[in-house]
Amino acid sequence: MSQSISAHWSKHWSKIEADLPQALVSLDKIPNYDLILRCQSGAKPERAAFTELLRRYQSHVEKILYHLAPDWQDRSDLAQEVWIRVYRNIGRLKDPLKFKGWLGRIATNLFYDELRKRKRVASPLSLDAPRHTGDGEMRWELPSDAPSPNDNLSTREFYEQLQGAIADLPEAFRTTIVLREIQGLAYEEIAEITGVSLGTVKSRIARARGKLQEQLQSYLDI
Repeated sequence: MSQSISAHWSKHWSKIEADLPQALVSLDKIPNYDLILRCQSGAKPERAAFTELLRRYQSHVEKILYHLAPDWQDRSDLAQEVWIRVYRNIGRLKDPLKFKGWLGRIATNLFYDELRKRKRVASPLSLDAPRHTGDGEMRWELPSDAPSPNDNLSTREFYEQLQGAIADLPEAFRTTIVLREIQGLAYEEIAEITGVSLGTVKSRIARARGKLQEQLQSYLDI
């Protein structure tokens, strides 16, 4: 996926007018903090510095989006949009040390924006309708060792309900639960990223988990 994102990004440079000259030094030797400062120093991020920043952090973005949307075939397009938003808004980042958490919030918020759009246009899945394959049509009731269509539908439905429940959380709760459960950050890291106390982080995560459990109780009781 990394190669596809890099290819996509190259195509988009002309759109965002990243036409500054390449740096003459080896950017892979520059610390992250200084690299981000270079991206913030001009009216537009320096092209070479931003490309190096993408190289270092694109796997982080891919990991977040994979955990959020493992069955989405267009995750690379979503990752591309994440980096476009980063390019346009990196000048607003006040503390370069918090770049990783800031990047994670951009990826997470973009995912939930897209999720809400898809929920509005999603078409229902019918278990009676045949599936079209390259060899013709296949009925759901064909014998198989794989999970049954009902099982697959239940799993998909639970996944969609979970994502919807997270999307409905207040932003502060959603941010903390995603940083903890999706990005796997420690409580101390979340406190630093969000700028609140450790106790507040633990409280928000506990309340977020409670709200999710309450909304998904019918699935958890099965």
